[in-house]
Amino acid sequence: MPPRPRRILSYAWTALGTAVALGLAYLIYRLYLGGNAALAAACAGALGLAVYVYTARGAYTYRYLFPGLAGIAMFIVLPLVYTVWIGFTNYSSGNLLSFERATEVVLSEVYQADPAGAARYPFTLHAAPGGFRIVLHTGDDSEDGAAGSETSFLDDPAAGAAAEAGSGSGAAGSGTGSGPGSAAGSAAGSAAGSGPAAPRPPTAFVTGVLPLTAVAAQRVDATPLATSGFTPGEALPLRDVIGHRDAIKALTLRLPDGTPAAMATLREFTPFQPLYQGNADGSITNRKTHERLTANFQTGFYETASGARILPGFRVYVGAGNYARMVSDEKFRGPFARVFVWTVVFAALSVLFTAGLGVLMAEILTWEGLRFAGLYRVLLFLPYAVPGFISILVFKGLFNRNFGEINLILDAVIGIRPNWTGNAMLARIMILIVNTWLGYPYFLLLCMGLQKAIPGDLYEASALAGAGPLTNFFRITWPLIRKPLTPLLISSFAFNFNNFVLIYLLTRGRPDFLDTNLPAGETDILVSYTYRMAFENSGQQFGLAAAISTLIFAIVAFLSVINLRLTKVNVEDKR
Repeated sequence: MPPRPRRILSYAWTALGTAVALGLAYLIYRLYLGGNAALAAACAGALGLAVYVYTARGAYTYRYLFPGLAGIAMFIVLPLVYTVWIGFTNYSSGNLLSFERATEVVLSEVYQADPAGAARYPFTLHAAPGGFRIVLHTGDDSEDGAAGSETSFLDDPAAGAAAEAGSGSGAAGSGTGSGPGSAAGSAAGSAAGSGPAAPRPPTAFVTGVLPLTAVAAQRVDATPLATSGFTPGEALPLRDVIGHRDAIKALTLRLPDGTPAAMATLREFTPFQPLYQGNADGSITNRKTHERLTANFQTGFYETASGARILPGFRVYVGAGNYARMVSDEKFRGPFARVFVWTVVFAALSVLFTAGLGVLMAEILTWEGLRFAGLYRVLLFLPYAVPGFISILVFKGLFNRNFGEINLILDAVIGIRPNWTGNAMLARIMILIVNTWLGYPYFLLLCMGLQKAIPGDLYEASALAGAGPLTNFFRITWPLIRKPLTPLLISSFAFNFNNFVLIYLLTRGRPDFLDTNLPAGETDILVSYTYRMAFENSGQQFGLAAAISTLIFAIVAFLSVINLRLTKVNVEDKR
């Protein structure tokens, strides 16, 4: 390539890289402004490392490794570290927020200042150029509280002003009508002085022009109608109020004296007051009951002197509290121990049955006298070819108590219809049957491949010695395939230890334990138990679920280390 085009291409790549770096820097800045300082720092460090790797000459060899290492850090290391960190907190559905944010939410709670409802203010909706306006009627009406007088003044502001002037003149002139009231004032003054009291125009407030197509929460100042210069015409009908109901609900009207008001019904606003007041020592006071609440950093809640908690709570560091709960809390220890034991038994039996059936099928298919062996291999391989979740759902239908084909056959042959999902033992047997069906083709393929590597001379010598099939298997086949098969058996155990899809789709962990209020069942394994606790329990204890997940990770990591050691031993033996 000529030097000039090469230089232009270099400038283009430099400009592109600079634009991408600036864009990422802006995103990091937005993360920092959003309160995610730790995440922003991590992203800034990653960006700085990327700039160094792709610009420094000494880091040239790392340019090819950096994308893969960055992916590992982002999708493996970061979720793992975050899960472990959550396991040391009280993070749950009741303790989602930080302390600062929880305090802000608590202090934002409000209550109706007048629970009897006497202070509710009627409102009307009026069209205005570019949007709508809300007129809030907060003054006195006639003695009977008739709304007609209030509406008449708003519909005819001139009449309202004349009546107001007349009333004032009548009061000042003792009903004679002399003075500035003129004729209208005299008539109004006479009525005020001699007959029933004329209704006074209510005090009203009006908002500015509102685009009531949006439903975002916003605070709007309301100004006195008399000084706003706005002359309200005919109020819009109720159907228009209903059409803009969501937008009106999102409004908080702030009256001139600072009192906020919000929509209570389709026709009224009601004033409200903050429920809690912050104190200088960090505590808060309930303005309604005058109780004092303090933050308890052991439980993560604001609590009264009697220990009553208010929501929302906040996240706090609990150390090894979640891990200690696994062994100290009787409500948790009982189901956890049973779930753990069943998890180990389920994983071990699954490996035993799938590997045993796979080895048996592989041994049968290697018989030289077996006809249609190729067809049998294809048929036996089908469970491995069909997606697992489809097979699980099919088996769920087959084991249905009333309509499943398995129970129909059992009913026709021996007259019973087992409740596969309602009985703990039958549910576990069903899970093992389905898992064996799904898992044996894997070991079938492995064993068939391993058997191909065994020299045929060994079987010919065994035949000359008069040995049978069992002798060939236990003296030749099994000793030669056992070592390469062992790491795969451990991998299968680790896989079934976390076989969430099978449990969740087939039984969802049920039937549940009857002696605990925690979400745990007879067929739950640790991973499904963790999922139910974190996402299906009404308390959603994310911190406790993260601690259990960390324990599962430690067990699987231990099995992986054993697997690697056994693999290394096998490699050294082959050498």
